[in-house]
Amino acid sequence: MGRVSTETLTKPETTPEGTDTTDDDTPKMFHYVKKNKIAESAVMGTHVVALCGEVFPVTKSPKPGSPVCPACKEIYDSLRPGK
Repeated sequence: MGRVSTETLTKPETTPEGTDTTDDDTPKMFHYVKKNKIAESAVMGTHVVALCGEVFPVTKSPKPGSPVCPACKEIYDSLRPGK
């Protein structure tokens, strides 16, 4: 298997981060994670926990239109704004 790569998106207190990758190191999808953990993970290499439970280090930022984990999106959409 190839290396695992991640990326980041944003909304209230969570942000999508990518995990699964393709052969060209582009994540297949992004996950929502706590926004305040993204920079720490990117700099220190610590792992973040996505809303769906996926655990990974942040290595890339998402681009507009990047695919988002369906489980994370469902959880995120069910949260009240600002929570």
